[in-house]
Amino acid sequence: MPKYLIQATYTSEGVKGLLKEGASGRRAAVDQVVTGLGGTVESVYFAFGETDIVLIIDLPDPVSMAAISLTVKASGALHTQATPLLTTEEIDEAAHRQVPFRAPSA
Repeated sequence: MPKYLIQATYTSEGVKGLLKEGASGRRAAVDQVVTGLGGTVESVYFAFGETDIVLIIDLPDPVSMAAISLTVKASGALHTQATPLLTTEEIDEAAHRQVPFRAPSA
């Protein structure tokens, strides 16, 4: 199952919701969204600085990740960045694949 690192920053409206619900309320909301699409939440961390929340989640496919991303961004409560995470074995497999590529000539 594809794994993703999600980094998000709350807007002022999102922070108001966090203050109202608390961190456990937001964690429950994340769990509901991810499990509702057949995924699992590996970890959730709150932070301060440029990023307010960091998650690692597993989802059945990239379309599920795109659906979550579009829905969350449309809310206006968060600015998010999703990064696909690859295992050591997946990178080893990629390193051994032949790719028919020709660099542009100068």
